Amino acid sequence: MFKRILIANRGEIALRIIRACQEMGIETVVIYSQADKNARYLRYADETICIGPPHSISSYLDIPSIISAAEVADVEAIHPGYGFLAENGHFAEVCSSCKIVFIGPKAETITHVGNKSAAKQLARKVRVPVIPGSASVIENEKEALKEARRLNYPVLIKASAGGGGRGMRVAHNDISLVNAYLAARAEAEAAFDNSSVYLEKFIENPRHVEFQVLCDNFGNIIHLGERDCSLQRRHQKLIEESPCPVLTKSQRKKMGDAAKRLCKAAGYVNAGTVEFLLDNKGDFYFMEVNARIQVEHPVTEMVTGIDLIKAQIEIAAGEPLNLKQDDIEINGCSIECRINAEDASDSFRPCPGVIKEYFQPGGRGVRVDSHVYAGYKIPSFYDSMIGKLVVRGDTRSNAIAILKRALNEYVVEGVETTIPFYKEIVKHPRFEEGDFDTQFIENSFMSR
Repeated sequence: MFKRILIANRGEIALRIIRACQEMGIETVVIYSQADKNARYLRYADETICIGPPHSISSYLDIPSIISAAEVADVEAIHPGYGFLAENGHFAEVCSSCKIVFIGPKAETITHVGNKSAAKQLARKVRVPVIPGSASVIENEKEALKEARRLNYPVLIKASAGGGGRGMRVAHNDISLVNAYLAARAEAEAAFDNSSVYLEKFIENPRHVEFQVLCDNFGNIIHLGERDCSLQRRHQKLIEESPCPVLTKSQRKKMGDAAKRLCKAAGYVNAGTVEFLLDNKGDFYFMEVNARIQVEHPVTEMVTGIDLIKAQIEIAAGEPLNLKQDDIEINGCSIECRINAEDASDSFRPCPGVIKEYFQPGGRGVRVDSHVYAGYKIPSFYDSMIGKLVVRGDTRSNAIAILKRALNEYVVEGVETTIPFYKEIVKHPRFEEGDFDTQFIENSFMSR
């Protein structure tokens, strides 16, 4: 097992990894930018290193600086968290060349599955259903128009690298396709330094269902059930839950087996997520592989009792999985709300600033993963998420009751947050009944 790990991230996920390492008896070295110099979680690390100015391109995305910090701190491994360099194959390769273990998949695996077009080709090869789409990346507008007409509108333009809704546009006709194609390429270039995009048929009103997998270095692969991530705005997830309220036992087995089959074919090692779209007929289609820990991983932890960060570290250290598929049990229901410093009444405008008063909920079945506190200044340079409210109940209705209570307890003063918006969502009859899809929030709340 590692003695010392560098955490190449910030905020709540950095604190989450620190906590797991402390429980495992592992020392932590945490890097930070000048904007995060007063972050309270830095106090819990064994060593901290400032690696640059606030902008992420000069700090959290600066590979030479991160590697230099790792070498100076004499660490054995680097945990990238999520976002930033977590799915950067080049970073994983540099770590390996410097004899530092990258806590995640191998560099070549990240590169392969991170390219959505290549991942779809692999899925077809191992008989995992995929959404009809272009065979490879689209090189120009003329080719985009040809593919869109072949697939029949509406179509979805997606960035080949990255995720999180960036570089993604829907087109319903030739005119909107050209505009969407150019916009998607520009956004993909800015977000991922890779402008390549591809096209696929747009599945209307689906559910977004993803499977958490763990794969070790000895060929053992298990899945830990699914998460329903359908409640999203502009492809950005807002509320996630496990298990999916509409998935049947048969569908769960088929989708879970498909996820494991794909990971085996990719030679995948460590934690990952295989994402699917589930249509209203019950058919599912592979979307992509997220080769990292997910923001929403706590809901899986809450219903399985398995610490995914510790599992990542153990696998990276060369330990075999001590669980088999038959050992995995889903107990109860867990729901997560991403708490963002945004004004939902003003097109979700980011609201950086100073938190004047902060009180987080507690009690039975409540977990809050957050790094903020009263007096904390939310920087304007990074993602607006300031925490995650996660609840668990013995039943879905019980979990919803706990979530409503916890949202009412949650106090964040000084900046606008999405808490009031979530209070509206969770009391909507369709949410309570589990009757929603990826367009539910857009159609029920954004059109007002």
